[in-house]
Amino acid sequence: MTALHQHLQAKLEAAFAPIYLQLLNESDQHGTASDDSHYKLVLVSASFVGQRLLQRHRAVNKLLQEELAGPVHALALHLYSPDEWPLQQVPDSPACRGGSKLDN
Repeated sequence: MTALHQHLQAKLEAAFAPIYLQLLNESDQHGTASDDSHYKLVLVSASFVGQRLLQRHRAVNKLLQEELAGPVHALALHLYSPDEWPLQQVPDSPACRGGSKLDN
């Protein structure tokens, strides 16, 4: 786990007190394995109770705004309240539409 990965995870844990948190570095799927630029987040938190999906996304994006303006190029968000947590397969992240080195 890289320093950036640890930093992101610590911020998310402190802000949302998750019941479940999975932060996957998917940079290698986009031809950028060495730069920690693509992540997938599955986060289950009681703080999402009563919030719409857009509110949840805004909360995470606000928390990570500095990282999203810098080293993190893409962040696939899968955010659930405890009652919504499906305990099933979370969707795959979408294919990167820009900056991929795999197509070269």
